[in-house]
Amino acid sequence: MKARLFISTGEVSGDLQGALLVKALKQQATQQGFDLEIVALGGDRMAAAGAQLLGNTMAIGSIGILESLPYVLPTLQIQRDAKQYLRQHPPDLVVLIDYLGPNLNLGNYIKRHLPQVPIIYYIAPQEWVWSLNSRNTQQIVGIIDRLLAIFPGEAQYYKQRGATVTYVGHPLVDRLQHAPSRTQARETLGIPPEQTAIALIPASRRQELKYLLPVICQTAQQLQAKLPQVHFWIPLSLETYRQSLEQAIQHYGLRATLVVKDSQTVIAAADLAIAKSGTVNLEIALANVPQIVLYRVNPLTAWIAKHLLRFSIPFMSPPNLILMEAIVPEFLQDAATPDNITQAALALLTDPAQHQQMLSGYQRMRQAIGEPGVCDRAAQEILSLLTVSSD
Repeated sequence: MKARLFISTGEVSGDLQGALLVKALKQQATQQGFDLEIVALGGDRMAAAGAQLLGNTMAIGSIGILESLPYVLPTLQIQRDAKQYLRQHPPDLVVLIDYLGPNLNLGNYIKRHLPQVPIIYYIAPQEWVWSLNSRNTQQIVGIIDRLLAIFPGEAQYYKQRGATVTYVGHPLVDRLQHAPSRTQARETLGIPPEQTAIALIPASRRQELKYLLPVICQTAQQLQAKLPQVHFWIPLSLETYRQSLEQAIQHYGLRATLVVKDSQTVIAAADLAIAKSGTVNLEIALANVPQIVLYRVNPLTAWIAKHLLRFSIPFMSPPNLILMEAIVPEFLQDAATPDNITQAALALLTDPAQHQQMLSGYQRMRQAIGEPGVCDRAAQEILSLLTVSSD
């Protein structure tokens, strides 16, 4: 059987999850006798895994109201091109990955103009955490035929609101099966035994460089003054960020090394990670590396969210969301100061009890997010619906 799949996602983490899924889909399709063509909105990783890109969405991701404005026109153009392609070449099935606004737009379009095409949401937007807009949740449930959930709370939330949900577990469980050990990673990077290695992970979106990088670098300055053996390692998530990161290293006088597209090795080698909030927090937790999470947006965006939208969340980072408990410290907006982060970092590096408490939390979290084989389970669910739709 020959079939065409369309996958839509955005940003660095979406490209990673999409690539893992594309690889599993290709393998499963071959085993099941599918001649599977995958076209996508995504990034370089998805293309390398075998998807034909209709548009690259890696450079147009943002979080926040004001922060998203520069990306409106590029996003609309990519959406227009995708819709035109879909009308001319209707797929047999659509998979949406995260990326709330653009994917809701596409999903609604497909539901109206290609109602015969099944839609699966894999890694749904985190409406289940903040649920600012019940209309978004209703739209998601209204356009999809199935939701493949990666968090237990996500599965429960969408089931209660009428979606057909399958809990598959988190795909990073699969990715971490191939991660290097601490010893291998430190050998690869040339880190001597006596060196304290701290991973700095400031950005997968352009505006994060603006709001997070200065705080992280000022924190690194303070730690460097207190820890003579410390060295900082910064994975380069996108080549376009190289100049900003190199300039920051020089400006703040940091003993730091930029590592090209090898976040797994940097994380595995680290004694501690200081990271933006996002999927990478779970990758750090699964690697058993202590971490501190921070996030900031434009102050006006924060004010609107707090005072007008009544935005309130229990936690922001995935390790805390899985069990809904404070496994890792989070410093958000005004609390994300160099002094606060430095104090928390020194505690994790020097207090064995705090270190062990976090590792114990990681162990409980790990037990809740599914066994390896997540991407294969997701691919099987997708192909089973594709089979039904093509009969």
